[in-house]
Amino acid sequence: MIRAPYRLMVHHIGSTSIPGIPAKPMLDLLGVAATEDDLDGITSGLERLGYVARGAFGLPGRRYFIRDGDDSGERLVNLHCWVAGDPAIDRHLAFRDHLRSDPDLARDYAALKVRCAADNPDDLGGYCDCKDAWIKRVEADAVRKYASAS
Repeated sequence: MIRAPYRLMVHHIGSTSIPGIPAKPMLDLLGVAATEDDLDGITSGLERLGYVARGAFGLPGRRYFIRDGDDSGERLVNLHCWVAGDPAIDRHLAFRDHLRSDPDLARDYAALKVRCAADNPDDLGGYCDCKDAWIKRVEADAVRKYASAS
């Protein structure tokens, strides 16, 4: 058996991971490496698979990779990677799991996304800003809920 030199656990996050939520046709993935060396070591393998390394891209500790379609040039995947234990991991997974477990909350988020998209049709920053306070509030609730359950 050939053993890969680096390991990465990958989770599906983002709107495509929550049933019933409108989403762009791209995957948001969260990669978790056991060590900093593992995280640093995945870059060349991901690049061979067509990913482009974007560094931390504004978030300390993160390694961010993108993958566009070979023919279309459209974004297919956003891969956000951290070392195990980084609080960003729990935050992303708790938010996803919280929305998956609460259909009413997921519907509220879907309605917010639709409204923000209508209000900011050509402004990604405006769209993200429109959702920001709601997401931060729900993330904080989700992290508290899932932290107390473990």
